[in-house]
Amino acid sequence: MLKNVKWFFVVLVFSSLISLSFDKRNTPTEKLPVGAQAPELVLGNEKQPLSLQASKGNYILLSLWASYDAASRTSNARLHHVVSDDARVEMISISFDRYPSVFRTAVKQDGINDNVYQEMEGENSEIFKSYDLKHGFINCLVDDRGVIVAKNVSPSELASLLHTAKG
Repeated sequence: MLKNVKWFFVVLVFSSLISLSFDKRNTPTEKLPVGAQAPELVLGNEKQPLSLQASKGNYILLSLWASYDAASRTSNARLHHVVSDDARVEMISISFDRYPSVFRTAVKQDGINDNVYQEMEGENSEIFKSYDLKHGFINCLVDDRGVIVAKNVSPSELASLLHTAKG
C-alpha cells in the first residue's frame, strides 16, 4: 500500500511540473521587442520630448544607464566612443542618477559630452516605466521611422550592424 502511495505522489508531482511548463502565464513577455515603435522620451524636468527621429537612413542609439549600475555605465561609455566616429548614428544617453554631482562626475570620467541627459526621477520616471527598466538598463538602436531595430547591442555588434547597413 505504501509503495502505491509513493508512486502516486511521484506521478502527481511529475504531471504538475509538466502542466506548469505549458502554462502561458509563466512565459515572460517583452514589453518593447525589436520592431516596436520606441516610446516618446520626456524627461521629468523638461516639457519638450527628446526627438527619436533620425534623418533619412540614419539611426538614433538610445542608451539608458546609471552610474550605480557598472555594466550599463561601461556599455554607455564604450558605445559612445564607437558612435562618435560614425555620422549615421546620433546617440542619446539618459542617466537615471538622482544626484547631479554623481551624474556630472560620471559623464566627465567617461568622456561623454554630447546628447547626455539626467532623469532625476529615477525609477518613478515615465521613461523608466515606458522602457520597462525594472529588470535592468538597456540600449536601443532606433531607425529613421522611430522603430527599434536592435536592443542591448555591444560595441562590436553595433559596428557590425552599421557595416551591414552601409553595404
